[in-house]
Amino acid sequence: MDIFTLSFWFITLIWFIISISKDKKKTFHAVKMSGRMMKHIAGEMVGILFLIGLILTFLPPETIRQYAGQSNSIITTIVFAMVGCITLIPAFVAFPLAGSLVNAGASIVPIVAFLTTLTMVGIVTFPLEKKEFGTKFTIIRNSLSFAFAITIAFIMGVFL
Repeated sequence: MDIFTLSFWFITLIWFIISISKDKKKTFHAVKMSGRMMKHIAGEMVGILFLIGLILTFLPPETIRQYAGQSNSIITTIVFAMVGCITLIPAFVAFPLAGSLVNAGASIVPIVAFLTTLTMVGIVTFPLEKKEFGTKFTIIRNSLSFAFAITIAFIMGVFL
């Protein structure tokens, strides 16, 4: 473990001890609640690992490197951004997937475009958003979000 992780464990342990000393009953109630929450999330976590494994099985690192790492940055970024626009997966699934793709050789710019459009643009949720906020607002918000996502991706490419 690195020093950063160890420091988080240490801080957590100290706060846990402080919490027990203040109110033992509330602390253990909170621990039980978080345990129940983890049981509900466990299936999704296994799904994340399965999804990442499945994607990396069918897309070997050479293919990922070829299409998302060495090809035309602008076209690849736009394609990944479009995939992010139409994909509806939770962010906690997308971040490990993105990390795995980067580790397999994908360039950071298309991956950032994928992540930002995934969280900022909603093609799948368009009908619901249109119903709640109106067509004009939804189109403007999604268009601006897409433009900003592409901009963010290229800025991250410069910094990283």
